[in-house]
Amino acid sequence: MLLIAVLLLLSVFASKAGFRYGLPSLLLFLVVGMLAGVDGFGVQFDSAEVAQFIGMISLSVILFSGGLDTDFKQIRPVMLPGMLLATIGVLLTTGLCGVFIYYLFQVEFGWIESLLLAAIMSSTDSASVFSILNSSKKGLKENMKPLLELESGSNDPMAYLLVIILIQIMEGSGMSGSALWAESILLLVKQLVVGAISGVAIGFGAVWLINKIKANNEFMYPILLLSVVAMIFSITELIGGNSYLAVYIGGLVVGNRKIVLKHTITTFFGGFTWLVQIVMFLSLGLLVNPHELIDWHVIVVGLALGLFMILLGRPLAVMLSIGWMRQFSMKAKAFVCWVGLRGAVPIIFATYALMSENVPHAKFMFNIVFFITILSLILQGTSINTFAKKLKLDLPLKDVEFNVVLPDEITAVTSEITVTPELISDGALIKDISLPPKTLVVMVKRGDKYLVPTGNTRLCLGDSMFLIAEEHKDMADLLERHGA
Repeated sequence: MLLIAVLLLLSVFASKAGFRYGLPSLLLFLVVGMLAGVDGFGVQFDSAEVAQFIGMISLSVILFSGGLDTDFKQIRPVMLPGMLLATIGVLLTTGLCGVFIYYLFQVEFGWIESLLLAAIMSSTDSASVFSILNSSKKGLKENMKPLLELESGSNDPMAYLLVIILIQIMEGSGMSGSALWAESILLLVKQLVVGAISGVAIGFGAVWLINKIKANNEFMYPILLLSVVAMIFSITELIGGNSYLAVYIGGLVVGNRKIVLKHTITTFFGGFTWLVQIVMFLSLGLLVNPHELIDWHVIVVGLALGLFMILLGRPLAVMLSIGWMRQFSMKAKAFVCWVGLRGAVPIIFATYALMSENVPHAKFMFNIVFFITILSLILQGTSINTFAKKLKLDLPLKDVEFNVVLPDEITAVTSEITVTPELISDGALIKDISLPPKTLVVMVKRGDKYLVPTGNTRLCLGDSMFLIAEEHKDMADLLERHGA
């Protein structure tokens, strides 16, 4: 118990230091796990099955939480390119990197092994993308943020199926090659369709249940929804659908419907998501033996494949998938090419190979995947914000001064506005400024002080006002007039 407490505490301190120096928190969680393992403080952990189970639970929560926080209105314009990246992009990445691995390292890997290693590394990691984009405190132009979140949240099913199919081929299913590939295509279609339907159906059922149950304790609602996440994942798995896709879609459904105590629920999932991310990356860090990563063979193969994937494989797959689309500039497409982060998902997929007795060089593959994950988090994870700034795609976000969220039952709209010379040109008292009908100034922040205003409250330049209006249009007009 003390060991777990110390590891969690070290992870929090590491995250704080990482934010200061521009390092991804998830990379530091991995490092903490590695330092605590057999080559560090001597914690014994070598169960790929346990690590896979922890990863499965953690990814369910991460994907559901990602969907919960995603506004469907934002992802609707990028639905087509996002799904192309999540399907065609993954297939192209697997094919390109598989060819590269085979012709460069055919002494170690045959065709199937090369494609398997490429498939394991083919999907962008949802945990890494959600974490880095949401903690950057920067917006992105051209709908880049919803596009990248949609891709990373929905590309795991394709990579997962490729990994399972290739392992089945290596284990020998007794079927001919053509029959096996035909069955695999049917399996892919079934998993995607059943996963999507399951996510939508159980998601809407969860919305109905949350709004009807009328629990006496508000903290029961997050627990109820957490049980729904487990139900979506397990039921979808039992009926032959893709569970990872289902939980992401379930989160989208719940997050974009009116539910009671939504702020309490999303706050709970925000903290719980960070907890499962820490536990997942710690367990994966404990699973690897760091001395095996500094083997020259792992370094040579890992560097060659990692750099090829980052600099050629991912860019080619992106450009072939969405390069023809005119809704994105070349700068935006270049940014998508760069944000091909690898993280926990490839490592978890590598445990499937590790647990199979028929996959040769499985441990070697696992070490390569782990090495490339660290390389990706260092090269790409630390430079995303810089790259966005260089391409002029970053969008400064205004700091929120008033952390107030209205219940969904209230149809009014709230906003914050900074006092400018134009706003108080007719007088500095609140009663002198021109506000739309049915719009109120609820609170004023001046420095570190919060004031409850009246009509005679005198405003100063730089004050922040928290406003509430009955009509969305009135608030939008006010913000547009004063450049807020």
